[in-house]
Amino acid sequence: MLVLKKHSRVALIYFLLAALLGVVLRAFYTIEIPINYRFVVHGHSHIALLGWVYVALTTLIYKTYIDQASYYSKYRYIFWFTQITIVGMLVTFPFIGYKALSIVFSTLFLFASYSFTWFILKHGKKELKDSNSFKCVKIALGYMVLSSIGPWALGAIMSTIGAESIWYRMAIYFYLHFQYNGWMVLALIGLLLYLLEQNNIQLPKNVFRRFFWSFNLGIILTFSLSALWTKPSFLFNILGGLGSVIQIIAVLGLAKYISTKKSTLKQLYSNFQFKLLTTVSVLLLIKMILQLITSIPFFANLAATYVDFTIGYLHWTFLGVVTLSLFLLMDFYKLLHISRLGYVVYLTGFIMTEFLIFYKGLAGLLSLQIGDGYFLTLILGSLLIPVSILLILIANIKTKHSL
Repeated sequence: MLVLKKHSRVALIYFLLAALLGVVLRAFYTIEIPINYRFVVHGHSHIALLGWVYVALTTLIYKTYIDQASYYSKYRYIFWFTQITIVGMLVTFPFIGYKALSIVFSTLFLFASYSFTWFILKHGKKELKDSNSFKCVKIALGYMVLSSIGPWALGAIMSTIGAESIWYRMAIYFYLHFQYNGWMVLALIGLLLYLLEQNNIQLPKNVFRRFFWSFNLGIILTFSLSALWTKPSFLFNILGGLGSVIQIIAVLGLAKYISTKKSTLKQLYSNFQFKLLTTVSVLLLIKMILQLITSIPFFANLAATYVDFTIGYLHWTFLGVVTLSLFLLMDFYKLLHISRLGYVVYLTGFIMTEFLIFYKGLAGLLSLQIGDGYFLTLILGSLLIPVSILLILIANIKTKHSL
């Protein structure tokens, strides 16, 4: 447990660094910074996804399905090799962008993620391998591996038809779609189902089967939404809309059944954790409604024309659904103590920046003025994110010293 707490703090430090890079990106609009904006974007996104989310999520999966001292001697090699690749990306992407050295580290990371997938599938607790929760996590790991086709394709695309090709962006969108909507969201759902299973809340076979197949079908179909910016056949809108509707129905069906166990959930979670679970559920539903809206041609064109809508949606998923779910699970397992002050500051920064980002998109659409103080306010809102992470980190250091 103590080792996994250290791993969790490592993940949180990555989140802090990614958040600070995010503040630097906001500052580009107000002051002159002698570094390449695109390079910082690459560093920010890689450390956020592969540092914070990946390390936190894999730590939780190890805790849930392995957590045996006899296996840690093998796992630690995978963990520390992964950290070398992440630190390598941290010190290369913000300064040189996509060059040979940064590509080497990102490629090595892919091999590290494959090793982790193999490790979990091989050494996962036998008594859990037939559980509903493990089925979700197993498929989530499959989506993570599938998403890596995108990075592999980038090299071939850049060396042949070039980065200006539509296939370059499609490879990136392929990676992001199956990372966000496949790997991250489904793994988190699996981990939350595990908590229910351990407290004798078993989903009836027909309820789980309906959710599982519908949700996964939705993941596949909604990838077509990532191609709408190329103005393809209207069939892509239909498939994306159908996938979105199927996913909403799947999540509502799951939520409806779980809500019947509300009294048990309140005993399982602390008051704070239950509120976190409720918040995550609302954010996930809104995410899927936004996904459905983008299947309508008018809104699909808006998302393609005004990049703030896309950034707002991605941050809604990453900073809202995914990060708050990780906070909930890590607080529950006592891998991290999510201080109430840190959480309030984080939520304030999240709401504030989301409002400002979506407002900028609407201002562009409606030809509204955004005001002279807009970017300074956005910087201040963005600063609340690293401040909140620092507060949580300090709370965990104090907790460690008090043990």
